[in-house]
Amino acid sequence: MTRKITFLGGAGTVTGSKYLLSSAGRRVLVDCGLFQGLKQLRLRNWVKFPIPPSSISAVILTHAHLDHAGYLPALVRDGFTGQVFASHGTQEVSGIILPDSGMLQERDAEFANKHRFSKHSPALPLYTADDAAKALERFVSVPFGQKHEVAPGVTITLRRAGHILGASIVECDFEGLKLVFSGDLGQFGDPMMVDPELIDTADYLIVESTYGNRKHDAVDPEAALLQIVKRTVERGGTIVVPAFAIGRAQTLLYHLSRLRKSGRLGNVPVFLDSPMATDATDLLTAHPEDHRLSAEECRAAFAIAHIVRTPTESKALTVEPMPKIIISASGMATGGRVLHHIKHYVTDPNSTILFAGFQAAGTRGAAMIAGAESVKIHGSYFPVKAQVENLSMLSAHADVDGILRWLHGFKQPPRVTFITHGEPTASDALRHRIVEELGWNCVVPEHMQRATLA
Repeated sequence: MTRKITFLGGAGTVTGSKYLLSSAGRRVLVDCGLFQGLKQLRLRNWVKFPIPPSSISAVILTHAHLDHAGYLPALVRDGFTGQVFASHGTQEVSGIILPDSGMLQERDAEFANKHRFSKHSPALPLYTADDAAKALERFVSVPFGQKHEVAPGVTITLRRAGHILGASIVECDFEGLKLVFSGDLGQFGDPMMVDPELIDTADYLIVESTYGNRKHDAVDPEAALLQIVKRTVERGGTIVVPAFAIGRAQTLLYHLSRLRKSGRLGNVPVFLDSPMATDATDLLTAHPEDHRLSAEECRAAFAIAHIVRTPTESKALTVEPMPKIIISASGMATGGRVLHHIKHYVTDPNSTILFAGFQAAGTRGAAMIAGAESVKIHGSYFPVKAQVENLSMLSAHADVDGILRWLHGFKQPPRVTFITHGEPTASDALRHRIVEELGWNCVVPEHMQRATLA
């Protein structure tokens, strides 16, 4: 019996997670993410899938972020007819994020064609909102902590990972071998999300390394947030926060509401300009088992924001000169409504563009944090005159110390630990630390590398 794992994504990069398990003609895919960031990575989304999608028996999702689930509509459109197994929270969040992704891709293609700034004629979406709707029909909800067969010889048990609503660590019994996929691990002690569950054994471990070479700033996030807001408001500027609609937007609202309640924030208005973030906020309230806040605490925290629902209302925000806080997706400034706000405010030295977490290489967020003098949006360049800040401690990811804390939960070393979902320097730094501290056998796989599981 030859059992193999092939790294179709999430290897050598922090995006595009796809891990293919294969044995005797049976194929199961763990995660089905989009490549994001650098152009050479994004181009992989358009390349023919390396195996026929119709040959895959099942897909297992760790969570609903696009870099783990965003390619699913294309996989279904191109022939995958199996089921998609995920936690109930991941299923519900996917019901928001995947159609939104298809809609944004359609709109971006339409905008590019209208203004003729794309090199492609016509510009086309990778997939559509209709493709996403068809993918959602394939979902099967799996309760946490219960064994569930997803294909002959393949059984999974989901454990909570923290990170975002529904995020899972996947324990997978693959024809007698125990594989553990960390997915994205959340921070221990996060004020909103639960701690990642500890796992005690695995034959093979696939662990993320997003922050494999970094520690989060120990500064109190509310104090840091307040300082940035106060400085910007005193200058008469606006704070634009590109925030992931699932997770970071809600965390920011929670901290802002605490600052407002304590009287430290003053009366500066807060706007949530993301339909998807608004829907996700409602989901968080409906799933208290996946986080630390009660439904009442959720409602109180999220009441601080003025909800911006229509594009007309969104555009009106940029016309209004008063100091304000605008929270809008996407978190790395790769698309969505936030681009229109950045275009308007990035040239204003009194305003601040405030990021709240990891920025993948090749994204506008990474470029701006690195000090780019201009940023390209919708085919035009805009000089960066605004202040650019990043509250990295608000990341939904465990830092390197958090990852090691989780790894210390294993009672014995896995046969091999595969280090994935990180930039090359981060993955190698985590490998080195695991070897030094735990003495484990570690491998940092390359894109499309295949390993035999003995």
